[in-house]
Amino acid sequence: MLIGAHVYEDDPVATAAERGADIVQMFLADPQGWKKPPPHPQAAELRASDVAVVVHSPYVVNLASLNNRVRIPSRKLVVQHAEAAAEVGAIGLVVHGGHVTQGEDAATGVDNWRKFFSRQADDGGFAVPILIENTAGGDHAMARRFDALARLWDAIGEFGAGFCLDTCHAYAGGEELVGVVDRARAITGRIDLVHLNNSRDGFDSARDRHANIDSGTIEPDVLAAVCAAADAPVVVETPAEGQAKDIAFLRERLTR
Repeated sequence: MLIGAHVYEDDPVATAAERGADIVQMFLADPQGWKKPPPHPQAAELRASDVAVVVHSPYVVNLASLNNRVRIPSRKLVVQHAEAAAEVGAIGLVVHGGHVTQGEDAATGVDNWRKFFSRQADDGGFAVPILIENTAGGDHAMARRFDALARLWDAIGEFGAGFCLDTCHAYAGGEELVGVVDRARAITGRIDLVHLNNSRDGFDSARDRHANIDSGTIEPDVLAAVCAAADAPVVVETPAEGQAKDIAFLRERLTR
């Protein structure tokens, strides 16, 4: 099982070694910006490395949005990031499920996702798999509650969409972690990546605040059990100073 961390540094290979990571996740551009990602200076080294790579798309992306000035550039940005992710040898591109706003029809947001996948399929598909991530907050989110996730998957599952399960997001979003892997798989048929994060805030708080494994409101044994059940690559998006400890904890629990 690959176990690693989200890293911000320009030297992900060295950071992986420092933290004992088998896999690194990273942004390829400003996570709050709309610019096309530039070539990564370590692209060749990453492709040749034994360290697996996954890329996270910018937070501004909202493919469900009914606002053309958000949805259309979001489509372009995801395609660009998928191409850039392929250049660093990434196994996938993580994209948040997005949302509509109050008073808008969630079904239209779901249909916007379907149109995106359908049009890209007609253009030859994506350069790497798109891994849709469940989110923590918002009453109008596409992938917070699992009933909404099921509606989204009914629309896009045929296009080979992947799924990234975030434990903090699920817990803060009101989904019990006991049995969460089975419930997610019953909807998506797959779990391609786990974002293994504790939560600073309580159950159903709708607050996306990550904590290290031993310092949040979720029992560490519950988090380890999610990873074991998912049997997928694991990335911790926890505070950097505790990531090496988080990775070591998971590796000990999952390999003994």
